[in-house]
Amino acid sequence: MSLPPSAQKVQDSLNALGFGGCEVVEMPDTTRTSAEAAAAIGCTVAQIAKSLVFKGRQSGDPVLVIASGTNRVDTKKLAALLGEKTDKPDADYVRERTGYAIGGIPPVGHASPLRTYIDRDLLQFEVIWAAAGTPHAVFRLTPDDLVRMTGGEVVEIAQPPSA
Repeated sequence: MSLPPSAQKVQDSLNALGFGGCEVVEMPDTTRTSAEAAAAIGCTVAQIAKSLVFKGRQSGDPVLVIASGTNRVDTKKLAALLGEKTDKPDADYVRERTGYAIGGIPPVGHASPLRTYIDRDLLQFEVIWAAAGTPHAVFRLTPDDLVRMTGGEVVEIAQPPSA
């Protein structure tokens, strides 16, 4: 079965990076949000590696933060890492800088290189799932795969939801 062009681009990137064992799959149900992805896959929301794009307020540069689906990114910690505050960019900026629409942003295969941070909380899982270019495509990987394929810096940048 052939993949949509955006999902195929992710699979091609995975293959080129030496992660051909990570297979992009199309789900019948939407995987746009972490909760929807977990329900479609049959895993916990925490096992979803959500990719969020932020924009440096002064530089205008994109930064990718990959965090557990249950956690919220601490923008103060992100600003401290970057040396500048960040904003949430609009959908056009995200598509221009990544090549993908919000709800399908993968950890690899972007239109231009992105500085990447991976929240340490994701490292606790044996298996995680990431978006693969469309709101219906995902792929299975390990936290170690994620770190190696993205070259991302592992940091404590997200917080679990408040009790």
